[in-house]
Amino acid sequence: MIRVGVNGYGTIGRRVADAVRKQKDMELVGVTGAHPHYKYAVAKEKGIPIYALDMKSLQAFNAAGYNLKGTLNDLLQRVDVVVDGSPEESGVTNKAAYQQAGVKAVFQGGEEHELTGESFVAQCNFERAVGKSMVRVVSCNTTGLCRTIGAVDKGVGVSRARAVLARRATDPDDVKKGPIDAVVLDPTTVPSHHAPDVQTVLKGIPVVTMAFKVPTTHMHLHSVILTLKKDAAADEVAGALQAAPRIILVDGKSGFRSTANVMDWAREKGRDRNDVYEATVWRDSVTVEDREAYFFLGVHQEAIVVPENVDAIRALAGGYTREESTKLTDDSLGIAHR
Repeated sequence: MIRVGVNGYGTIGRRVADAVRKQKDMELVGVTGAHPHYKYAVAKEKGIPIYALDMKSLQAFNAAGYNLKGTLNDLLQRVDVVVDGSPEESGVTNKAAYQQAGVKAVFQGGEEHELTGESFVAQCNFERAVGKSMVRVVSCNTTGLCRTIGAVDKGVGVSRARAVLARRATDPDDVKKGPIDAVVLDPTTVPSHHAPDVQTVLKGIPVVTMAFKVPTTHMHLHSVILTLKKDAAADEVAGALQAAPRIILVDGKSGFRSTANVMDWAREKGRDRNDVYEATVWRDSVTVEDREAYFFLGVHQEAIVVPENVDAIRALAGGYTREESTKLTDDSLGIAHR
């Protein structure tokens, strides 16, 4: 059993903790918290062990009636791998603590690539992370782009990629950032940070990205344009996407007219938290003209990186092939395995 800790219990940390509990080869040793909050009361009801971030946090939790297992330092003594779900830009400090404890670590896309030197998307570069001490799972948008660009490159060949990202303004439970009454350039410069981030995983493919925020919490929507290396029909591009893992093709004629419809599909499937782990491509948008392929891509920002985190844990632990790990993860989360 791989003993796993989750440092941080926010949007990603909660989902990764639940996903780890579903793995037959993993044990969730515990999660950390900074102060009492209803999400920790729910975690306690689930039987998830809670550790305080530090001694001050421990006092606050115990004053609120929690009987915690200890602090982050105690958790690190009991795990093989820690998943860092703490606020972005805290990675440098946390990395030092993990190294001192001799614990392998999975970081999130809010950190810089240079923190670990290896950025991770399971279907693209699982092998590069095997046996390493630390790895960074890239952001939700970068994950979606890597999966789809990588799939078309494998099936047809891609010489250049461009994407325009309409980004959700914030997550559903975040009342500090939204709603906004504007379309916000994010950033005003080109390319956005997503392009160089994609290239940390898909090395050798030129990428340009532009991004802006829109007043919604339902997913991101990308307009993707790929320059192909050879002549290909739209069906060939769609087939390459369909054949790849963790990509689903939907169709407007079947009722998928918006990101909200994709979220509703996940709800009807009975997914935990209505999560869409797959990159969602509208099949009827896939078009090819003069070796330029076009399609719309939906990315559920809260969920798409969850299977990547689980596979990153196995890659660091060693002993698994990409196919073995992704099948275990996909089966546990209800993702169709092709």
